[in-house]
Amino acid sequence: MKVISIVGARPQLVKLAPISAAFAGTKHEHVIVHTGQHYDANLSDVFFDGLGIPAPDVHLGIGSGSHGVQTGSVLAALDPVLEREKPDWVLVYGDTNSTIAGALSAVKMHLPVAHLEAGLRSFNRRMPEEHNRVLTDHCADLLLAPTDEAMRHLAAEGLAERSELAGDVMVDICLRIRDGVAAGAHPAPALPEGIDAAKPFLLATLHRPDNTDDPERLAAIIDSLAALPLPVALLAHPRLVARAEAHGIELGRGSVHVGEPLPYAGLIAAVLASSGVVTDSGGLQKEAFLLKRITTTIRPETEWVETVRTGWNILVPDPHTMDPAAWAATVTRAAPAADPGTPYGDGHAAENVVRILEEWKGGSQQA
Repeated sequence: MKVISIVGARPQLVKLAPISAAFAGTKHEHVIVHTGQHYDANLSDVFFDGLGIPAPDVHLGIGSGSHGVQTGSVLAALDPVLEREKPDWVLVYGDTNSTIAGALSAVKMHLPVAHLEAGLRSFNRRMPEEHNRVLTDHCADLLLAPTDEAMRHLAAEGLAERSELAGDVMVDICLRIRDGVAAGAHPAPALPEGIDAAKPFLLATLHRPDNTDDPERLAAIIDSLAALPLPVALLAHPRLVARAEAHGIELGRGSVHVGEPLPYAGLIAAVLASSGVVTDSGGLQKEAFLLKRITTTIRPETEWVETVRTGWNILVPDPHTMDPAAWAATVTRAAPAADPGTPYGDGHAAENVVRILEEWKGGSQQA
């Protein structure tokens, strides 16, 4: 069986790591195509190096651009690759422009498509990720869902017959790296200047357009972070830096200390060292949950509803509208006493994915 993995952004590279390792233990051929959607070394190269992923077999070098330009460029560049390789499966990951472009290119060439992390829904159609994940689910042949909740969403949309509960591959890699950090196998994370990992601090990321593109909203969110009683290590995504510079907003002020995005092992170590997380990232919400660190999410909704139901995550759409004392109390609250359970699986999702692809080879379940 030949499987092509199409990836292009940081979260997809993290998910690729356990999938690549699972294929390495088989006789199947696994081809990695990197679209180049994330081309910054801190969002791409360090993940191949740090997570032991083989170098991409094909690098399309697409780079930045509007959603339409980026998606169209990936589509145009993928056609000859898929025509040449003729895989048994095209495996697409998550909800980025690379995801929908990979799925569309494959289905138009009548190649079976499997969508990893299928069935997630925020029900917020302002998010480009929501369009990407819904469209991908409805054109793919096999839907690899991470959770029971995702399976319910797929069934509600009439997609149950091509859905399989695989578990969440992010659990596989997160737990592996967590254990490596505990064993001293990874160096201490390069935290922003002014952050002492031995003392309480909050870890923060911010990158979604709804939070960064409006100057008044971005300034208000940074004001809220700057007023917190604990130091805030803000790992600044290139999107955030670019928007702040364009708006004339100073990120590093008050409690906020600005640093660069970390390699995955560094990020896991930083979460473990922190007192809690403030973010708008889907992936980091879940990683903090797996690592048992409280999270405050600056969004009105989340795809990872299990993190909220268990009390480990609280949604705060507009922190600047809260009473400052209530905002501070929210982000520094105590962790829930109850065990969060394992709603995202047991750390063997990648092995499940390979098995399910074998069972469904050709785009339909084999007898």
